Formats: sequence, C-alpha cells, structure tokens
Amino acid sequence: MQSTNLKVELQEYELITVLGPTASGKTAFATRLANELNSEIISADSRQVYRNMTIGTGKDLDNYIIEGKFIPYHLIDICQAGEKYNVFRFQHDFHEIFTKIKKKGKLPILCGGTGLYIESVLKGYKLLDVPENLILRSNLKDKSVDELKKILKSYKNLHNQTDTDSVRKIIRAIEIETCYPTQKNNPINSYSSIKSLIIGVNIDRELRRNRISLRLKKRLEEGMIEEVKNLLETELSPDQLIYYGLEYKYITLYLIGQLSYSEMYQQLEIAIHQYAKRQMTWFRGMERRGFKIHWIDVYEMNHLNEIFNRIHF
Repeated sequence: MQSTNLKVELQEYELITVLGPTASGKTAFATRLANELNSEIISADSRQVYRNMTIGTGKDLDNYIIEGKFIPYHLIDICQAGEKYNVFRFQHDFHEIFTKIKKKGKLPILCGGTGLYIESVLKGYKLLDVPENLILRSNLKDKSVDELKKILKSYKNLHNQTDTDSVRKIIRAIEIETCYPTQKNNPINSYSSIKSLIIGVNIDRELRRNRISLRLKKRLEEGMIEEVKNLLETELSPDQLIYYGLEYKYITLYLIGQLSYSEMYQQLEIAIHQYAKRQMTWFRGMERRGFKIHWIDVYEMNHLNEIFNRIHF
C-alpha cells in the first residue's frame, strides 16, 4: 500500500475510528493501519482502562507490536481496579490524548467496542459529572429490569436513552436523570463533534460465535481464573469484581462457590455471545443516528489497499 497517497485521501478527517464486536479482530486491524500511517491508537474499551485486569478484558498487548515495531496506545492501564471509570472521564481523557497526537502531525486511530464511549466523542456529547447516589442505588437495587425501565421512562427529557441493557446501567441512567435538575453547577464536558472515518469490522455470526468460544477456552488456559483470584485476594471484594460483568462476574461467582465450573463456563460463554450481539445493535443504532460506517469483512482485514480503494472519500 502506498501510505503517502492514503494520507492525502485522509486529510479531510480528524480521526479514524475502528469499531466492531468482541472477537472480530478490530485491534489487530487498527494496529496494522496505525503502522501503515505512523499513527497512535486510543482505546475505546470501558474495562481495559484498569490495571491488573488483563486477560479478562482481552488487552492482547502483543497486537501492538507490528514487524518488531511498537505501536503507541493510550487509555489502557490508566487507573486502578476498583475505581469507577465512566464516559465522562473517558471523554475528557480522550480529548487530552487526541490533542497531543494531532500536535505531532499524526492522524489518531480510535479503536474499541464500547459504543457509548465512541459515540460520546464522535458526536460531542455534553456530559455532566454525576456522582454516585448511594441512597438511590440502595432503594433501587431490588427492583426488576421492567420496573427500573418504567422509572427511567417517567423522566420527560432523557439524557441517557440507549445505554440501558442491564440493571446496573439502568440504575446509573436513573441516577443521571435524578441529578440533572439539581446539579447544574457540576463540571460539564463540552466538546465539538469530530469528523471521523469510521470503519466497522463485520464478522459472520457463526464465525464470531466460534471465535468467542475458542478465545474463552484459551483465556481460561492462560490463567484468567488466577487473575480474578489474585484480584479478590489483593484488591477487590466480590461485589466490586462482579460490577465489571462478564469474565469477572462469572469467575468470581465460581470462586466464591455460587457456581460450579461447568455452570460458570456455560453462563459466561452465553453472556459473551449476548454482549457481542448488543455491541452490533449499538453500532447499527449509530447508523440510524446518522453515522456512516464503512463495513469491511473480517477476511479482508489484511488487504488495506483494497479496503481503502472501496471507500469513497
């Protein structure tokens, strides 16, 4: 590929965004692209920000070495496990890194699967720094998903209309809506939208399922249970780890005796498949909300030249 020509074609963009569901190979694609463009990657993953949560969050740091060259990455391993990182903090941290990379004369690459994080910076969400409301959380913790959604819908002008696929997220959305009328003096993130070329990695559903299953087996063999056990012994309580969901939730439940190994494995595998499906639902929703996503097939990720020849700049 002639990277000089590509750089000319990309001049109208401020950012390249690479998105896709878990196990699609988006990070490997983004790092190859970064190598070609002499660029740097900003991670858009809500869990990879945490230190000592490596196998379970799929950091796959080997992907950031291309032909012996290290590809700089950002917003990975930036805070301690147990901290409450959120979209407000991500948006601030992203813009800080984004500005630094642009000042180097490089075109940053945003890569990840957390749709809310990606959309917050591309669209320039105005976000309020909403603190935790422990009393509210205590009052809502025993309510069902349907009950919580009914409460959320009672607010006339929702500030968080989409990120409601779990009890924890619905409670957080209610927390935000409760806070907005009374906390307008809190810090607010206010950034402009960003013109980004958005590339989505499309993977066949059955291939995605196979990859997820194989990857889960591999990560368990590589010590994912030991990683969770170490976090329980040194840093976090079971409730804190369960908060992070997926691998950390189900392995914690196994380690504290609430699930057998086979129950843990089966329920976790199902949960990851469901998560990938929710990711794709979010990305399709982005298209309905006006974002142009250039979808590429997982099998053509090694052919950068052909991919960009198909994209109309």
